[in-house]
Amino acid sequence: MNKLRPELDDVDRTILRALAADARIPNSTLAAQAGIAASTCLMRVRRLQETGVIQGFHADLSPAALGRPLQAVVAVRLQAHARTRIRQFGAAIAALPGVLNVFFLAGANDFQVHLAAESADELRDFVVENLSASRDVAMTETNLIFEHLRGGSPMV
Repeated sequence: MNKLRPELDDVDRTILRALAADARIPNSTLAAQAGIAASTCLMRVRRLQETGVIQGFHADLSPAALGRPLQAVVAVRLQAHARTRIRQFGAAIAALPGVLNVFFLAGANDFQVHLAAESADELRDFVVENLSASRDVAMTETNLIFEHLRGGSPMV
């Protein structure tokens, strides 16, 4: 992935806004919205992927519809001795069932773990078995999510 910030023009921004709203938009419709030929549109989308502007296309799944209606964010602070393994710890947590996102943070806490569980018991067990029982973890704080409101894209 290219680490330099790519130059984006108005056409690129139109493409990105449309894809952020609907990643399944047909290329011909996307091209029409951007005012360019379909082949040019396809080439621009590929360039946006290659430069890392578009990181992927994802299905937005409903945890509740999949039997995991309880969501929480768990703040995790690691012990000082675990700082050398911080990336490995985050990767291991991200790979666990029910984990939706892991955020590596600056500040008092090292991670925020967003997870979905079948029940309060399963949530408790996850925190106790995967976090609190770890010698690397100094502290956890669990916050239940009542509602998730999705923001827009990072574009202005």
